[in-house]
Amino acid sequence: MWDFLAQYGLFLAKAVTVVIAVVFCAVGIVAAAGRARSGAGGEHGHIEVRKLNDRLDMMRDALRAATLDSKEFRKLRKSDRKAEKARHKSRPTPSDTEPAPPRRVYVLNFHGDIRAQAVQNLREEITALLTLAEPADRVVVRLESGGGMVHSYGLAAAQLARVRERGIPLTVCVDKVAASGGYLMACVAERVVAAPFAMLGSIGVVAQIPNFHRLLQKHDIDYEMVTAGQYKRTLTLFGHNTDAAREKFTEELEDTHALFKEFVSRYRPALDMQAVATGEAWFGERALALGLVDALGTSDALLQEAARASDVLEIRYVERKGLGERLGLTIEGAVERGVARAAEQLDGRGNWLR
Repeated sequence: MWDFLAQYGLFLAKAVTVVIAVVFCAVGIVAAAGRARSGAGGEHGHIEVRKLNDRLDMMRDALRAATLDSKEFRKLRKSDRKAEKARHKSRPTPSDTEPAPPRRVYVLNFHGDIRAQAVQNLREEITALLTLAEPADRVVVRLESGGGMVHSYGLAAAQLARVRERGIPLTVCVDKVAASGGYLMACVAERVVAAPFAMLGSIGVVAQIPNFHRLLQKHDIDYEMVTAGQYKRTLTLFGHNTDAAREKFTEELEDTHALFKEFVSRYRPALDMQAVATGEAWFGERALALGLVDALGTSDALLQEAARASDVLEIRYVERKGLGERLGLTIEGAVERGVARAAEQLDGRGNWLR
């Protein structure tokens, strides 16, 4: 009996291995075909629009249905529909103390990594909304980023500047962090709203480069690098770094920092740059006192308030994924879930729980 089970287990393991190999080969072939098709000029994605007013209404109705009797619930639903129709027919006029609310509030989301890869979607979303948005509307960007590459975040900030250049009011909401390159983007907005403990600032530049020159010398390994141009390379990973190279590298960092400060000053001229451009980051409360932000609050509160008088539309650019990529993501997700479930069965010493 045990011999049979052992043989069966071995057969099953081989079968599973073959199936996995076939699946990965199929994924690779389909992915390659998909890349070839997209390279031929096909569409890479599409714009999706979600009306956040409807989501808030559904949440409210769910609570009403649980707390009111059916008669009261129907009466309130009818009253809400009438109020919504009236709001769309008559636009409030501005007063001496308060301007009229925007007709539409367009909401974008930016979650940045070191390479600011989300800028690819951001540029499509801004291009889409600029086909319709007018100065009577408003754009709100929910921004989360700890910064990253200078050129990538420079492009992301330039995309937001397109909104300002069209005269459309721009608000950036920071619920967690907008530091370094993240703040480079945030400062473009006319109004920056941050949660009390969100991190903002870090107006500075940093670069870290390891050097393996002594390690290579220890093992008698020569490294040669040929360049044309005095400053084509300054600090290197494997070569001998000179004081002149370090000085030039530091000069380039200082120049980048100066550009950073000039950019922030252009959009927030009232800032004391001497005080805030030290590379430090501050929580929302402190950032407000320094002038890095204009108000404290969460994006949820801001959008919920906006939905009272305006249509709040969330715009997302969704990249189209080929069959190969979808299969790959499915397999990756299944493996991750399997590993997670297995980890749940282990105790603190790595032993299986019984």
